[in-house]
Amino acid sequence: MDRLYVVMPAYNEEANIRRVVCEWYSVLDGKDESSRLVVADSGSTDQTHVILVELKEEFPQLEILMDTEKEHGPKVIALYDHAIRNEADYIFQTDSDGQTDAGEFEKFWNMRRQYDVVCGCRSIRGDGRVRAFVEHVVCMLLWMYFGVHVPDANAPFRLMKTETVGKYINRMPKNYNLPNIMLTTFFTYYSEKIVFENIGFRSRRGGGKLY
Repeated sequence: MDRLYVVMPAYNEEANIRRVVCEWYSVLDGKDESSRLVVADSGSTDQTHVILVELKEEFPQLEILMDTEKEHGPKVIALYDHAIRNEADYIFQTDSDGQTDAGEFEKFWNMRRQYDVVCGCRSIRGDGRVRAFVEHVVCMLLWMYFGVHVPDANAPFRLMKTETVGKYINRMPKNYNLPNIMLTTFFTYYSEKIVFENIGFRSRRGGGKLY
C-alpha cells in the first residue's frame, strides 16, 4: 500500500490549525499505516504549537516538525526532505490556513498512477484580485525565462511522487523562498508527467503566513 505524507507549513495559525488538521487528517484513512500528516511549526508566537501538541494526543499519525526556519519556503523544503528521508511514496503539500478543501484530495489521489505530479489550479480565487494578478505575472515570467507554460505555478495543493521531488529538491538552497514555483518549473521543463486540475480556493480566515 502506498505511503502518503501530507505536509503543511504553519506560522501563527491558531485561528485555523485545529480545524485544518482535523480536516486533512481524514485523508489518511485507508492509506498505509505509516502515512503521516506533518506540520512544520517553527517561529510561531501565538498558540499554534500548543494546539498542535494537544492534537497529537488525538491523532497519532500527526507529526510536528520544529527544527526549521520560520519562513514558508524553507519550511516547505524541510517538509519535502523529511518525507524523502522517511521513504514516503507520495507527498501531498497544502497550507495550514484553511484555504484548500480536503474534499478535493481524493480526485488527485485517484490520478496518482497516471502522473508524476498532479497540481492544483486556482481558476477562481477567494483571496483577492491582487494575489491572482501576482500569480499571473509569475506564470508569464516563467514563460519568458524558461519557456514553460503553466496555469498556476504556486498552488499549495499538489500530489507528487516522492522520487520525482527527489530529482530536483537539491537544486535549491535550503533557505529558498519559492520552492513550489521552481519545482513546477523543473517538472514542466524536464517533461515530467504533470497535469493541472482545477480546485477551489477559499479566502483566509486569519493567521500569519510568511512569504
